[in-house]
Formats: sequence, structure tokens, C-alpha cells
Amino acid sequence: MSDLDAVLFDFSGTLFRLEGDESWFAGMELDTDDDREVDAHVQAELMRRLTAPTGTSVTMTPEALDAWVNRDLAPHLHREAYMHVLGQSGLARHHAESLYAHAIDPGSWTPYPDTAPVLDGLRRRGIKTAVVSNIAFDLRPAFTGVGDVDEFVLSFEVGAVKPNPAIFQAALDRLGVSAERALMVGDSDEADGGARALGCAFALVDPLPTTQRPDGLISALRTNGL
Repeated sequence: MSDLDAVLFDFSGTLFRLEGDESWFAGMELDTDDDREVDAHVQAELMRRLTAPTGTSVTMTPEALDAWVNRDLAPHLHREAYMHVLGQSGLARHHAESLYAHAIDPGSWTPYPDTAPVLDGLRRRGIKTAVVSNIAFDLRPAFTGVGDVDEFVLSFEVGAVKPNPAIFQAALDRLGVSAERALMVGDSDEADGGARALGCAFALVDPLPTTQRPDGLISALRTNGL
């Protein structure tokens, strides 16, 4: 019998991954002296910049930095921050708009191969689940047909971002579970690992492409006795 009553999951890079379809980049060029083509390497870097949980990727004005720091607290700041990142990355405004629209569309996100089996298995065992995400859009529709989650604790709805203990405490309170009986699973030691401050166990997963990480969630849970 496991000592855990609940598992908290990060979203991006943990349960789902934003993996750009080549059609998203059709006709795009970087606004540089040589109008560099948005090839596979550039596509990968743009996607990284859209999903990196911490740090900055481009030069920031004071206004842009303020939006970046607070991007997961309000949709308008999220948009402002990422439009700046994409513009500084060399994308024309209309291309940046198009790519950003994909990023905030829950239907654009791909679940990891073991996301559905893990969520189903935990539910069958009576272990509660919550998604705890630094995000500024409603990701709930992404789970349609994938798996049931007991609670969604989203930064822009609760007014706190990881690693602030408040967002993890909100999840624990909603689930009615003590920190010592919960595991946080995420791809950022800095952000998701903040749950340890409350006494939660923590498991780190690698935000690899979904085709390269078939059982990362299963391994993380097994390591923690599930």
C-alpha cells in the first residue's frame, strides 16, 4: 500500500508537450539580413522559447521583463510577454500572432504516451490528482478523452505561480490531502520542486519529445512507491 494519497502534476513538459506541426511554420522566415528560413532547428528553438518554464531567452525592456515575470498571472501579460519573445526571435508580427495562437490552444498540445494510463491507474486506485500549472489560459479542454483529473490549480486563476508554496497549498487544500501524503511530478526542479517546501515528495521528469519518453511518468511514480 502506498503512503501517498495524491499526485500533483505539472502540465507542460510533464503530462503534455507543445510539439509544433510543420504547417504552423509554413511560409515563415526570420526577419534578419538574409531572411533566414525557419528550418527544423529554428522551429525547435522557437518552441523551446514558448515553453521553457524558467529563465529568459531574449533581450527584455523593463516593460517586457515585467510582463514576462508576471505572464502566468494574467492572459494579457502572457500575450504581451510571448509576443515580445517571438518578435525578438525574428518573427514578423503576423507570424508571431499565428504561432502564439497555436501555443494557447489546448488542442495543440500532445499528451505523453503514458499520461492517459497513469491518470486512469491513479483514479482506479483511489489516489487523487491535480494539475498545478503556471499558465494563463484554460488547459482543461486538453484532457478531454485523455483522462480525468480531480482539480486544476492554474496560476492565473489562483494568483500564485510556482515555486510559490501558495499554489501547491491551494492544490492540497482542494484535494483535502496533507503535504506529507502528496507527490509533485514536474519537469522543472526550480518551479515544480517548490512543493518540497511544504513537505511534498518531488519527482523530476525530462521534457523530451513525446516519442522519446514513453514511460517517464510511470517510472517517476514507481520510484515513489506507486
